[in-house]
Amino acid sequence: MQTMKMIKKNIALATGLLLMGSTASFAQSLADAKKAIDAEQYQKATSMLKTLVANQPKEGDNYFNLGKVYLLTDDIDSAKAAFTNGTTADAKNALNFVGLGQADLLQGNAANAKTNFDKAISIKGKDYQTYLAIGRAYIDQKNVDYAQALPNLQKADELDSKDKDPETFLALADFYAYQRKNTEAYPMYLRALDISPNLSRAHVQIGKMYKDAFAFPEAEAEIKKVIETDPNYGPAYRELAEVQMQWSFADPKNGPAKKAEALQNMRKYLDLTDKSFDSRLRYAQFLVYASDFETLEKEVATLNAPDPKNPKTFVVTRMRGYSSIENKNYEQGLKYMNELFGRTQDASRIIGSDYLYLGRAQQNLGQDSLAYINIAKAVELDSTKVEELATIGNKYYTAKNFAKASEVYEKVVKANSKNPNIAMAYYYLGASNYFTWAYANQAGNTTNKDMLVKADTAFSKLTKLAPDYEVAYLYRARVNKNLDDAENTGKLAVPYYEKYIELILSKSKEAASKTQLIEAYNYLGAVWASTDKEKAKEYFNKTLALDPSNALATDNLKFLAGGGAAAKKTPIKK
Repeated sequence: MQTMKMIKKNIALATGLLLMGSTASFAQSLADAKKAIDAEQYQKATSMLKTLVANQPKEGDNYFNLGKVYLLTDDIDSAKAAFTNGTTADAKNALNFVGLGQADLLQGNAANAKTNFDKAISIKGKDYQTYLAIGRAYIDQKNVDYAQALPNLQKADELDSKDKDPETFLALADFYAYQRKNTEAYPMYLRALDISPNLSRAHVQIGKMYKDAFAFPEAEAEIKKVIETDPNYGPAYRELAEVQMQWSFADPKNGPAKKAEALQNMRKYLDLTDKSFDSRLRYAQFLVYASDFETLEKEVATLNAPDPKNPKTFVVTRMRGYSSIENKNYEQGLKYMNELFGRTQDASRIIGSDYLYLGRAQQNLGQDSLAYINIAKAVELDSTKVEELATIGNKYYTAKNFAKASEVYEKVVKANSKNPNIAMAYYYLGASNYFTWAYANQAGNTTNKDMLVKADTAFSKLTKLAPDYEVAYLYRARVNKNLDDAENTGKLAVPYYEKYIELILSKSKEAASKTQLIEAYNYLGAVWASTDKEKAKEYFNKTLALDPSNALATDNLKFLAGGGAAAKKTPIKK
């Protein structure tokens, strides 16, 4: 009997130890899964969590964390399925209702989200983790709802009265950091580090704040602390790469070296993740940022989303199109861009650069009319791309299609008043309008002078932007000469020719501008011939000083001296 009791006791003890070991193993596995999520090893985390769900089907936290991974990889349908299963498996677990609410927010359904959040609070309204998860749901989305996030994060802080969880302070720090309120964010990151000194993400986020403040050496130093402590923490290399790439743009002297470091660290980040689709996608997006289109084209050639309907397939197609076009594979690039625009389910994701690259491909394949339409749309969506439109205008101008060039440059000057090249845009607009009129005049259409008025307006803008640009005054003179009465007895062009001469002489550019100076002197001489003969002679003699055999000046001087018939008073061509 005693022996039987001992056997039962030993069995019970062994069973207890087994269960303790199982529980410890489970806890460690969930912690490892969370660590994998933090390290952006999403494929690894997904695999681990699926195993946990299978082995511990009644543990709600497993479903919640699995759903969170799906949200991080933009697989909302799978996330909702995981959260729903979690609410069924563990009805007392509030976090899965929070997860459903976050999925609702990502789909733009704030009302449903609140219903799910309220349900979570009704289950565990005294647990700080409920409010922490709700607060994070409001800030972990594209359109952050700061007003809803803050009270939930503050409630979490209140309920976590012993300040035992650094995640509460990380969330509050992120809340402020996302708004560039670094003064408020920094102490919150420090409080998180007080609880967990080796919390890598806090150091990385502090480094990111330095980067956003353009304090690149400080940012680099802060992130390198993480690498020294945990050389396998991938996100540190990713953020370090971001710092160094931005630094390379701000410091041209050391730019190439910093860019090389950035690309090396981004590859290190990729190696430290599980090289899942998402980590490779992030690497590819960095290559776009680094303008390394040769590497990008190779990378995206084998990058395929798990599901073609996944919105990230759209991003891959975009990068395939961009890299092909940048590498002058225009036909292939056009194919990808047409495929991109053909994804009607992703129409809301189209951005200005998409139209721009489509237009570039079309332009280089001789489809100028289509290129103009799409590049104009790109500029409409993103005015910083205005020079791409100016390139189209210049192509029309060079081909002497002045009417079309005028149309394009009209859009250019209206698109972006801060464009550093706007002065030249006004020049081409004015010249296009002037030559449009000139060709019409040459064809016998002398009645409509609207294009001359538009030309004068453009050159007027140009003289205000570049008051020492003599060519602008020369064209204003030519325009106003033709706006004058039929016999050219008026003096509309006089002040502009005079200003042109003044600028040429002040810059000692007489030799290079001989033909234009003769044009100006002869015109001014002809204008003054009927009212101030001495002044007229002075101008005609200036012409002869440049061109002793100039017939128009010679004939007019003879007339003024009473020795012959006057030459025409229209000294320049239309």
